[in-house]
Amino acid sequence: MSFFDNIPTAHPVEIYYLRETFTQDPFNKKVLLTLGNYRTDEGEPYVLPVVKHAERVYHKDESLNLEYLTPLGMESFTNAAVTLLLGNTSPAIIKNKYIGVQSYGSTGALRIGAEYLVRHTAKDTFYTSNPGYENHDRIFACAGFKTWRCYRYLDTKTIKLDFKGMLEDLRNAEDNSVIVLQVCGHNPTGIDPTESQWDEVAQLFVSKRIFPFFDCTYQGLASGDVNTDAYVVRKFAELNVEFFCAQSFSKIFGMYNERIGNLTITVKDPELIPAINSQFAFDIRAMYSSPTGRSARIIAHICNNAPLYQQWLGNLKDMALRIKKARMQLKEMLDNMETPGVWEHLVDQVGMFSYTGLTPEQVEYMARKHHVYALTSSRICMAAICSNNLYQVAMAINDCVRKFPKIN
Repeated sequence: MSFFDNIPTAHPVEIYYLRETFTQDPFNKKVLLTLGNYRTDEGEPYVLPVVKHAERVYHKDESLNLEYLTPLGMESFTNAAVTLLLGNTSPAIIKNKYIGVQSYGSTGALRIGAEYLVRHTAKDTFYTSNPGYENHDRIFACAGFKTWRCYRYLDTKTIKLDFKGMLEDLRNAEDNSVIVLQVCGHNPTGIDPTESQWDEVAQLFVSKRIFPFFDCTYQGLASGDVNTDAYVVRKFAELNVEFFCAQSFSKIFGMYNERIGNLTITVKDPELIPAINSQFAFDIRAMYSSPTGRSARIIAHICNNAPLYQQWLGNLKDMALRIKKARMQLKEMLDNMETPGVWEHLVDQVGMFSYTGLTPEQVEYMARKHHVYALTSSRICMAAICSNNLYQVAMAINDCVRKFPKIN
């Protein structure tokens, strides 16, 4: 008898299952549209030039050591991360009403933030968008939240934001609950509220006792501008609404396997900060003790050096523009093929991902017949589309919607 008898097999994580299926596919022109990794127009991984430069500086600095960081992380990095998110003129920064906690990616920031809310504020109900990032529910459930609910987000008929439904559901949300909001480049839909719509959402949080937990993974990759993409969090800070925000640097710095993130916290009373910091340090000590130093130093070096920071903004804008170009090219090719349906949403959406509106049957057919792999939700990574696979992707979509037409 084993201690591990009777353990059921977990349901496979689709994104990793499809990657494995893709890897085993012997077809030499296969296309993987599932992973949220940026690719060049040649389909190659992209190491940002500014990151390469910072890495060279890092490796030549003989004064650096490999000592442990504190549980809350490297202050030069966390301050840079908070400033990137909120902006230099934010009242939260000017009045010292913020905290930055270094984490292992935005996933780690979401997890330590969620555990903090369960342990220290007795929250047990959270809301995510429908559809939403598939890992949010797992993170919050594993952190100890008991109840998961959704608020409306996508109108599946128009493939546009159901803002009226979203606002109604948030207005009716249970008091003391946590509302997960994606800052920009919504995953999986690529559909973001407008600034005026975000203003309405912010006013609702002012008047209602619900707690916002933002997920900011694509700042700068939605519009091409880091300030534009941070509008909603800066609005909340301006209104003195307390919040958590999980930040990721994987995509915007191209440092995927470095797992570097930050949890930004805003508070109404700066005197609360020492107690909050102490509890985060205590909790992190019991989880992983301290975060990594190398990637934090590289990002801090870039963000705290004006010429390098401007170079990074240029790299980021180039990435965003290439993704927008891929959107336009795919729509144009589908239109030229007279593909059934309306494909305007491909260019209306923003960021890394597109919610195409394909059915699971159509997605399965694309993989089987054309070796083009997408998630069954119909989400595809627009950054994975490049010159050498654009026609194949368009042909696969055109064929699958003709082979299996939707029945409205």
